[in-house]
Amino acid sequence: MSSHPIKLSNTSVAELRDKVVTPAYDRGALEHHTVHIGVGGFHRAHQAVYLDDLLAMPDAERWGECGMGVLSSDDRMRDALLGQDCLYTLVERSGEAQRARIIGSMTAFIYAPDARETAIEKMADAATRIVSLTITEGGYFLDEGSGRFLAEHPAIQHDLEQRSEPASWLGLVAAALDRRRQRGMPAFTVMSCDNLQGNGDVTRKVLLAFTEMLDPGLQAWIGEHVAFPNSMVDRITPATTAADLAFVAERFGIVDAWPVVTEPFRQWVVEDHFSSGRPAWERLGVELVGDVAPYEIMKMRLLNGSHLAMAYLGALHGFAYVHDIMGDPVFRSFIERFMEQVTPIVPKIPGTSLPEYKRTLIERFANPTINDQVTRICSEGSAKMPKWLLPSIQDLRNEGGATDLLSLVVAAWIFYFYRGVDEAGRPLEIVDARAAELTSAARAEGLDPRPMLAIRSIFGENLPTDAAFVSAVEMAMRKLAADGVRSTVSCYL
Repeated sequence: MSSHPIKLSNTSVAELRDKVVTPAYDRGALEHHTVHIGVGGFHRAHQAVYLDDLLAMPDAERWGECGMGVLSSDDRMRDALLGQDCLYTLVERSGEAQRARIIGSMTAFIYAPDARETAIEKMADAATRIVSLTITEGGYFLDEGSGRFLAEHPAIQHDLEQRSEPASWLGLVAAALDRRRQRGMPAFTVMSCDNLQGNGDVTRKVLLAFTEMLDPGLQAWIGEHVAFPNSMVDRITPATTAADLAFVAERFGIVDAWPVVTEPFRQWVVEDHFSSGRPAWERLGVELVGDVAPYEIMKMRLLNGSHLAMAYLGALHGFAYVHDIMGDPVFRSFIERFMEQVTPIVPKIPGTSLPEYKRTLIERFANPTINDQVTRICSEGSAKMPKWLLPSIQDLRNEGGATDLLSLVVAAWIFYFYRGVDEAGRPLEIVDARAAELTSAARAEGLDPRPMLAIRSIFGENLPTDAAFVSAVEMAMRKLAADGVRSTVSCYL
């Protein structure tokens, strides 16, 4: 506890060394070999922390990073970080301890909406070897159901028409790669760190689709020279709250405009395919592999799928936090059974114990100190469902497996839009780019899910025509309406 909290900055960080772990390396000597687009909580709890750990090793390359915001809403992160020299506090919380450290691997931040030329030149600079991304699952300009590139998207059309003033991440990255091509420089790696299966393949697909319209010569050069490694990332990182800022000031004596609170667990599996080198991540336990796909599928079907399973049922029942859901024996049993139903279509990975992985997930979900908001895991379900749940349903149905618990989750998602309030009558905070469209579809025919299931950009072509699946979703919706969430979940157990 500190009676005089200290505002975080380069000049004050030395005063904090008796309170928390601080960077022991010379931040001024770092080179911006990485430019990261989409600096949010997850990046600052994951990739930037691995880099900070590496920099703590005296013989490691001085590999620093420059953050970049491309959305107008990134101005808040810009102001927070630049106001404290891009330093920030990372708090790791478990049931046993709460530890804080100052992360220093990021030493600059560019707000592209006000500095597009600066942003392009930063990526085009010879020092930049990796441009990495955390732009959310819905940020790749793809139709969620078909995977089609959304060439008609206003941001894409803007960048095609205003080539000297690109605004999207695609336009900015393409412009930077074009300058390197014209200058005879090697390409940088483009590395997605988003929760997408084949995230590198997806990134390559959309960049090639965009540059095919922009400049076929550039498209060919990118196809030949740019690496797009796939990766699997994992660390539960809730949104920072005002209570977190107050806690960091009170407990550790630090005034931090935007600290990050996360769990002790972290995992990173990366396809070892890079255009211009990479940090020595293997020294930190990062798994560098030839094929990330089995790890991605395991995580998405068990962790991300379970998040959706607890999200909408939990929100409808009135839970505010994930650990509250896991503290309820009925809901905890449902999540455990959900994992068992999905397990037959989870790949077997040498050296990985699925029972142990699932046990660890249950422990992580139940961590009472993280305060992971149910609203967070409910958000942008229209982008998450086609990636994290629907493929499991399709594969299980193809193999003749049971899908009743998964169908209940789909029903709960539709019912979430249909009802709009929890069981106590409190309005649900619905955060989804397609909220108006989905609410209209969910309410179009009462408790009939067919108008929602007919949205091909989410559900694709097969599941909406699967009569048994449609019937199962409708039955689950009607039971939720008639009996309530807890009774329905108990029945399905």
